[in-house]
Amino acid sequence: MRSSDFVSMSGMRRRTFLQTAVLGGPALQLGKATPNEKFVLACMGIRGRAGHLLKGFAAMPDVEIAYLCDVDSRLFATGLQMVETSQRRAPKTVQDFRRALEDKSVDALIVGTPDHWHAIPTILGCMAGKHVYVEKPCSHNVREGQVMVAAARKYKRIVQVGIQSRIGRHFAEAMEFLRSGALGKVVMARGWETAKQNAVTRQPDGAVPPGVDYDLWMGPAPKRPFNPLRFHGNWKWLFDYGTGDLGNDGVHRIDYARRGLEAALAAHGKTLPEWPHAVSASGGKLFFDDAQEWPDTLIATWEYPGALLNYEMRIWTPHAMEGEEEGAAIYGENGTVIISNTSWRAVGSKGKILNPGTQSTNEQHDPAHKRNFLDSIRDNKLPACDIAIGHVASSLTHLGNIAWRVSRKLRFDPGTQSFPGDEEANRLLTRTYREPWGLPKV
Repeated sequence: MRSSDFVSMSGMRRRTFLQTAVLGGPALQLGKATPNEKFVLACMGIRGRAGHLLKGFAAMPDVEIAYLCDVDSRLFATGLQMVETSQRRAPKTVQDFRRALEDKSVDALIVGTPDHWHAIPTILGCMAGKHVYVEKPCSHNVREGQVMVAAARKYKRIVQVGIQSRIGRHFAEAMEFLRSGALGKVVMARGWETAKQNAVTRQPDGAVPPGVDYDLWMGPAPKRPFNPLRFHGNWKWLFDYGTGDLGNDGVHRIDYARRGLEAALAAHGKTLPEWPHAVSASGGKLFFDDAQEWPDTLIATWEYPGALLNYEMRIWTPHAMEGEEEGAAIYGENGTVIISNTSWRAVGSKGKILNPGTQSTNEQHDPAHKRNFLDSIRDNKLPACDIAIGHVASSLTHLGNIAWRVSRKLRFDPGTQSFPGDEEANRLLTRTYREPWGLPKV
């Protein structure tokens, strides 16, 4: 793969690019509004995280769920029950999400699918004039994220990525403290995941369940025999469909660790580049003897000029790091800021509390993130986790996974978003797409 095959933003400062591409261009327009000015949504996926999205958006008084899209038609009854108390008119049910994109009354597509089905619906949604809310990681590989950014900009659509920490109150307060310079000189931040996962038990192949469009579920991934491991739930642990726990949970902690490092450096007039110049990772399947292909133990490091970003993953033990099972820490000469999903605090020498911080809850972050998406559409503004932000956060996990898969430190060129002279690593920046599901051309 040639570096010229990649979308490049070199030579253009990110903020200027965003303002020119979205805010300075023609106004974004909603799809045809319903008579009562409600947002008309199509929701892709019903189980798991998709179910949370469905119920959350359906509960909003200015939302109408017009379509439930899922390859497993056995789930439609459950999906309809999720929204029946929120709206009088039942949504249409379709297995192929493209049917919903054909409906001009639909304003936005909500994508809560497995990782390998994040990019194509988002791109096609933008091309069909729909705004998109897509779960994290926003892509299955780096190339997909590049095309998603290009599609959002070309078709002037709002695309929000489901990294809720971008709108959480205590996260913002932690960043404000870091920008004060209270930690002194800072050169390192770390994220981690130590929450205990279960083994992924091997299962034999079997027949496709009635009511399931399994070919559509595989989509761009290679054709495989039906297996429960490649379906509901466990797909995230397999190369073809997921990104392991680095992409699944790590994307959250890596993102707010990086934000904290950026804020701490800004306090001293320094700028953290958008992209690292090198990445390395080590680990493997050291604990579980099971069907998972991604590592259960991993340490990844992204190198920036004068700063390091690190992530440590142990998904077989519940024992906390820095007092938190999952979180991030920004290390400075005067102390450490520790951020969890629901709180932050600053700690100095011998555990002295420099600032007790504040708390907020996931129940606050999640609805606020959805509301921010809708408000951004209505107000013609970039959302809290715009696709360009989500692309960088997701790509960091992809780069870490690539470094682990090739078992060596990699030099990364931010301008071309590729690994100079390393064809093996560059091949993993994208994938081979099964026909007819190639990446749409934007």
